[in-house]
Amino acid sequence: MSNTGKTAAVIGAGFGGLALAIRLQSAGVATTLIEGRDQPGGRAYFWRRDGFTFDAGPTVITDPACLEELWALSGQPMGRDVELMPVSPFYRLNWPDGTNFDYSNDEPALRAEIARLNPADVAGYAKFLDYAAGVYREGYEKLGHVAFLDFASMIRAAPALAKYQAWRSVYSVVSSYVQDERLRQALSFHTLLVGGNPMSTSAIYALIHKLEKAGGVWFARGGTNALVRGMVALFERLGGTLRLADPVVEIGTAGGKADSVRTASGWSGRFDMVASNGDVVHTYRDLLGSSPRGRKAGRAVTRKRFSPSLFVVHFGVRGGWPGIPHHMILFGPRYGPLLSDIYRNGVVAGDFSLYLHHPTVTDPSLAPEGCSTFYALAPVPHLGKAPIDWDSFQHEYADRILGEIERRLMPGLRDRIVTRFHYTPVDFRRDLNAHLGSAFSLEPILTQSAWFRTHNRDDAIPNLYFVGAGTHPGAGIPGVVGSAKATAALMLEGL
Repeated sequence: MSNTGKTAAVIGAGFGGLALAIRLQSAGVATTLIEGRDQPGGRAYFWRRDGFTFDAGPTVITDPACLEELWALSGQPMGRDVELMPVSPFYRLNWPDGTNFDYSNDEPALRAEIARLNPADVAGYAKFLDYAAGVYREGYEKLGHVAFLDFASMIRAAPALAKYQAWRSVYSVVSSYVQDERLRQALSFHTLLVGGNPMSTSAIYALIHKLEKAGGVWFARGGTNALVRGMVALFERLGGTLRLADPVVEIGTAGGKADSVRTASGWSGRFDMVASNGDVVHTYRDLLGSSPRGRKAGRAVTRKRFSPSLFVVHFGVRGGWPGIPHHMILFGPRYGPLLSDIYRNGVVAGDFSLYLHHPTVTDPSLAPEGCSTFYALAPVPHLGKAPIDWDSFQHEYADRILGEIERRLMPGLRDRIVTRFHYTPVDFRRDLNAHLGSAFSLEPILTQSAWFRTHNRDDAIPNLYFVGAGTHPGAGIPGVVGSAKATAALMLEGL
């Protein structure tokens, strides 16, 4: 690793900020990573309560190769710092009538599951898999790690996008291949994991299916935040500097460039380059609010569509639940209409679609002996759609969610709960400066993708960069790690 003599500040130690900081430090750029919370991770925060370890999320790790590449930059094995364990099935999908569907990359088993629901859809699924492989090749392998800085780059990508009918929704494309409504849901729900509505998110996001099939689904021993800790260990071993519990309050500019960063404690530093892994509205409107560029861009980005928020119930319970796999999706009685309530109507509905996370079935160390750790996640409208008093409503809503899980899956659940707490849209806004409490930043629709998303390098301030969910390619661990690769390439040009 050669020293370039250049310095960089990265704001926000989430996965995107960590991946970018590792890439810069590996390339010899003296990098300072600044995090406002008391520990790194961003949305991958964690808590320890009453002997239980709770991951805030995300909990689905795909494409481990994109993570291994961060260690390989300095010739190190990822296994030195992190152990990834395979998860199978990837998910168990459950419907209110009691139907289960185990989703994995075991091809014969998966086809048997499809045939059990509708034998006629086995052939259609094979065609959908070919389609997903094509959009994975064009949308992820070719475009997922490169920046879109001008409209010409979008024009060059247009033929591939047109070939795969990117203007259609994921649900629409899936429906053209399979007829069973449960299979349509099973093959389209993935966009919810990156903040997208299956009914309106571009069909390009069908690539997630191929991404999981090719690379598997994994979990870090010790919890998702163990992956964060491993990335921090690598970054600091490379000589990087991490500042915790000191939020950035201003990005200073002079001569049309970003030249400094100031934090709440009064600390400040001068840098050759500045990158933000923070919320894009917060970065422009608040951190750059003293500059004309910040005010203008802040107004522009607030007019975009933002992904919904999440309501998460964390609970630790007595007893083991070996029959409940690591990841479950509990579909409600409605699919499309519920998504409309969340994304368009701003209604916190009485029915749910829930993601249930049960990490102790993979790693028992995350709970006291004889106990289990869970969380249940419900997508809900962001605060701009449904300005609910979550401080008053959270306990009632959590009880509804736990009642649904108890009724459908875990009889006697509430009598076994040892500890529980909730994370609401207000917490996303307060802890993460997330605009409108959005859990995934900009909604991943076609007109907010690639060049239409916040650019990896600012258009007016040439040494200001963005990384993470709000920039290209978007949310999810592979997305934000891919954004770090695209942004690092721009920052290292000419060094």
